[in-house]
Amino acid sequence: MSNPRNGDTKPPCLPRNGLVKIPTQPNGLGSASITKGTPAVKNRLCQPSSVPAILSPALAHRSDLPIPSLASPLSLAALAGVSSPPGASLVGLNTSEGSEQPSPERLPGSPSERQLAVDEKILNRLFWYFSACEKCVLAQVCKAWRRVLYQPKFWVGLTPVLHTKELYNVLPGGEKEFVSLQGFAVRGFDGFCLVGVSDLDICEFIDNYPLSKKGVKSMSLKRSTITDAGLEVMLEQMQGVVRLELSGCNDFTEAGLWSSLNARITALSVSDCINVADDAIAAISQLLPNLTELNLQAYHVTDTALAYFTAKQGYTTHTLRLNSCWEITNHGVVNMVHSLPNLSVLSLSGCSKVTDDGVELVAENLRKLRSLDLSWCPRITDMALEYIACDLHKLEELVLDRCVRITDTGLSYLSTMSSLRSLYLRWCCQVQDFGLKHLLSMGSLRLLSLAGCPLLTTTGLSGLVQLQELEELELTNCPGATPELFKYFSQHLPCCMVIE
Repeated sequence: MSNPRNGDTKPPCLPRNGLVKIPTQPNGLGSASITKGTPAVKNRLCQPSSVPAILSPALAHRSDLPIPSLASPLSLAALAGVSSPPGASLVGLNTSEGSEQPSPERLPGSPSERQLAVDEKILNRLFWYFSACEKCVLAQVCKAWRRVLYQPKFWVGLTPVLHTKELYNVLPGGEKEFVSLQGFAVRGFDGFCLVGVSDLDICEFIDNYPLSKKGVKSMSLKRSTITDAGLEVMLEQMQGVVRLELSGCNDFTEAGLWSSLNARITALSVSDCINVADDAIAAISQLLPNLTELNLQAYHVTDTALAYFTAKQGYTTHTLRLNSCWEITNHGVVNMVHSLPNLSVLSLSGCSKVTDDGVELVAENLRKLRSLDLSWCPRITDMALEYIACDLHKLEELVLDRCVRITDTGLSYLSTMSSLRSLYLRWCCQVQDFGLKHLLSMGSLRLLSLAGCPLLTTTGLSGLVQLQELEELELTNCPGATPELFKYFSQHLPCCMVIE
């Protein structure tokens, strides 16, 4: 996603997982990552963005002053007259504890220019146009910039990702000292992702982060060795946590969920945890009456578990994602649609035993659905798409990745859906040019993914220029997507981001 522009190189960005590396700072930020936004938003974070003309006319006409842009975050530092440290880069700008940040009085240039460079009204508007990673670099320019950038409003919706090794500093004697988290607290972060941590690491985090007791709303633990005792202590001490994610944590058991879950939790994600089975769902259903969102990826959960949900959760739960729950069949779908009738988001991705009959149950009973994910369901055919088109009139997003039995006939059914805005057809190996013609009448489409569709030709794809409202088009690994085609799209779909 990095494209050179005027000699500048765009910052490294991983748009599909949303991870952005933050440089080490002496204020306690440490090496971390930040995740934010949907796939479409993450893609757009990598695109060049213009900065509004809020500089004074005197500076606007100065040819010797660089204009700040997303492509070059340090150019704004140059505007303040601060040279970049040797070897500094966007993802790893190293500073020492003793490094001296320049004060406004020591900046070169006329007094008016120096004053402009630290004018908080201008900076408060200007800094919105930089990514989180760039803001971390700009915060190191001077104290005035840091004071502006460390306002919580610039960090809303971002989640720092901290690995175990980043939580400790090694002292000269070889002992370890927990890092200062004051820099996070100043910015008001209310969510964290901790990777590879143990029970002790979590206790240290609670003791050292000033907002941990009631200010942290979301906690994510990945590939960690947390036990039942650690989970219980964390949720008992961190009284503000309402969103909890456990991913790749294989040391806690279902007994730990029974002893630690409490009613304040409204969103729970459990994935790739080997001790999670039907009894875990029983704990979730009985202990979380206010649950609004459940994301579950568990290989041992059966149809029985989906009958545990209570009438209270049937009223409050609007999002259910069952990813790679291989044992779930159409019988489980029956239990689910009757227990949770108010779902607006449903994912059965990787539930390979679900067939067209299961999709029919979904379409007939969950009329409020706005998002449906049936990716990696190899038994789904065109008949399922007919059920969807007939009954799910509010559906805005449909994911059919790797549904290898979908053909052009199925797309003809979808063409009648006036509310559909996002359609994913990645690696649907039977979709051909004729099927694309059905989609050309869908004026509501804003996002279309055809990545990996081997039978689509350049001729068929070129017809997509008729979708003038399209905002994102993904053609990765699509043989028919040629350089000439991308040039054609740039001319005829100027407002659409085409992913090559």
